[in-house]
Amino acid sequence: MTRTVVLFDMDGTLTESRKSFTHKPLREALEKLSNRGAHIGIITGSDEDYLNEQMGSFLDNSACRYTTHLLPCNGTKYFRPPKFANEKHELTSQVSMKEFLGESEYRDLIQELIYSQVDMANSGVPLTGHFINCRGSMINWCPIGRNACSEEREQFITLDRTNNLRDRVIKELKAMLELKKMHNKIVVKLGGDTSFDIYPSGWDKTYGLKHFQGWDVWFVGDRCGENGNDYEIYNECIGKSYVTSGPENTVEIIECILEKLR
Repeated sequence: MTRTVVLFDMDGTLTESRKSFTHKPLREALEKLSNRGAHIGIITGSDEDYLNEQMGSFLDNSACRYTTHLLPCNGTKYFRPPKFANEKHELTSQVSMKEFLGESEYRDLIQELIYSQVDMANSGVPLTGHFINCRGSMINWCPIGRNACSEEREQFITLDRTNNLRDRVIKELKAMLELKKMHNKIVVKLGGDTSFDIYPSGWDKTYGLKHFQGWDVWFVGDRCGENGNDYEIYNECIGKSYVTSGPENTVEIIECILEKLR
């Protein structure tokens, strides 16, 4: 029999952005999905530290943990489910962006992000710390800093919506990459509400599908527009992919998937 896996984005799909998983109806829906025989995958641009921070209670305490696959960094890292109660999810696959690009091009990219950070700082956005997060297989650049509190995040989100800050910066970064003849190697996407995900071409969330060859794959995510980091996998799974507006809507989508799995 063909095995089924439903892949979920994390921020904006299973959790509110950068918040812990606390939605009881969604937990019950995921358990119902697992009881139906489907596996669950959490595929996110975040690294494993944020994934465990936000989904830790679910991963530790739900029976779903034995059929839940973890795919941080767009699935360029893969953690297989544990088999026993005393086991954790095990890292079995990962790749290196620095090795892929080489030292020189990787360094050029980091320098350009530093220059862009200075420009963004001059635009009046709140500034905290931890602006550039190198995650091994990808880079996350957050102009206000990953240390931002909820109020600072909301301030940036308002500025971004009013002035299209991130859309403008994406155009500038793409122009820089073309100038340095790196435009065919590097992709820049919106990451969540406040950051950018930057990674080699082809290392978007469709990379995670490599771990489920021969499976019946479904996908649920919230950033499925062209600049969103769910765009490619949404289109790859077209017919079995859904756009969600948040955790409450994800519950409704799971119910719809359950109907189709009958």
